[in-house]
Amino acid sequence: MSRRYAAVDLGASSGRVLVGTIGKTTLEVEEVHRFANEPVRLPSGLHWDMLGLYRNIRQGLAEAGPVVSAGIDSWAVDYGLIDEDGALLGLPFHYRDERTAALPEWSDPAGLWRTTGIADQPFNTLHQMRAEGKRRLEGAAHLLMIPDLLAYWLTGEIGAEHTNASTTQLYGVRGAWSPAVASEAGIDPSILPQVRRPGDRIGDTDLGMPLIAVASHDTASAVAALPAENDRFAYISCGTWSLVGLELERPVLSEAARVAGFTNEAGVDDTVRFLRNVMGLWLLQECQRFWGEYSLGHLLAEAVDVKPLAALIDSQDPAWLPRGDEQGGMPARIAARAVGRTPKTRGEIVRCILESLALGHRNAIAEASALAGREVEAVHLVGGGAQNTLLCQLTADATGLPVLAGPVEATALGNFLVQARADGVVKNLEHLRSLVRETQQIIRYNPHPSAAWDAAAACIEVRS
Repeated sequence: MSRRYAAVDLGASSGRVLVGTIGKTTLEVEEVHRFANEPVRLPSGLHWDMLGLYRNIRQGLAEAGPVVSAGIDSWAVDYGLIDEDGALLGLPFHYRDERTAALPEWSDPAGLWRTTGIADQPFNTLHQMRAEGKRRLEGAAHLLMIPDLLAYWLTGEIGAEHTNASTTQLYGVRGAWSPAVASEAGIDPSILPQVRRPGDRIGDTDLGMPLIAVASHDTASAVAALPAENDRFAYISCGTWSLVGLELERPVLSEAARVAGFTNEAGVDDTVRFLRNVMGLWLLQECQRFWGEYSLGHLLAEAVDVKPLAALIDSQDPAWLPRGDEQGGMPARIAARAVGRTPKTRGEIVRCILESLALGHRNAIAEASALAGREVEAVHLVGGGAQNTLLCQLTADATGLPVLAGPVEATALGNFLVQARADGVVKNLEHLRSLVRETQQIIRYNPHPSAAWDAAAACIEVRS
């Protein structure tokens, strides 16, 4: 008999509530409610509209109908602060807010790396907390990551889910908060909540369903749902960001991995997601926002006939992080920083973005493989980027490896399947992945290697 589960899947530009119907040999997904996730610019900075998100989540869960349980996943690093009475101390900041730019560097970056295994990024929770005002810090009783804040509003239960907590740079590689790091940052360690693991029951909502802790970092959910058959794979969870890496049994804490910009985040069943952040489709999304109503299909058609590798950008340049709100928007920013022939048309800019991302994917996979000592035979590309046929083929060509694209809904599937395992329908991670392989569409892109990619990689520094 099939069982129904609800997934709240929050991305950086939109949110959805989906229903998954799971049986022994079936796995079906239905989207029941979609809504925009637009940041709000206030005098204090760039914030998330948490009240709008909460209202839409409740609406979507109500529309889901009878389900066994629900789970919430979202992006990482952002958080809310709760006082002793349970009140939210201001809207959570957006990770693209620039308030961390002027912070002094951490006194011992190498020691911080050895403790947390997390790449030192200005938007990490640790540094956002260092930038907090004294009044908010003094009034805070609990730090809750975005899924945990929403879970608190739905159930009244306070806690922190393991995979999302691991991204904060306040969490040790052994799977627990680091009071020493918190104290050095001026953060009272008592505000760090008790940790939950994927599959733990959080509590009951007033909507007639229990809430289950899933792998609440969306990339952790996506990686859990990879249709992998062995461990010789790399993955790209491709959306606003491209998260590119390997699934390992233990973290890689070498100095070389730190310098190369890699990070060790927690996955399901104590796996480690050894990965690097590549800027991702954010660049294309910001160009689309500037250009207006041009569909992805229209833009890809314009890019297909453009001369290959004529213009490239460093896809890891920090200049891409802020929104493209200046005159000329993101297209002008790309044209100004391109190496080679300056891209001018929409097709040239799109081609420049996608080829540069493919190079970023290539470099991250090659370096991860070397640093971890893990051979890679194929690349699993999941998320919205799996629908970008040109990017999938370019990634195969750049890496010289077959790209297996799909499922598009990997994050939601991982959310559902962790709930199903807690419900006894799915046995383990291997069973979970086999069910994805048997039921979801996967498209294979075979590589067409060319020396031009080697030359392109040599002419531009792709760094993290």
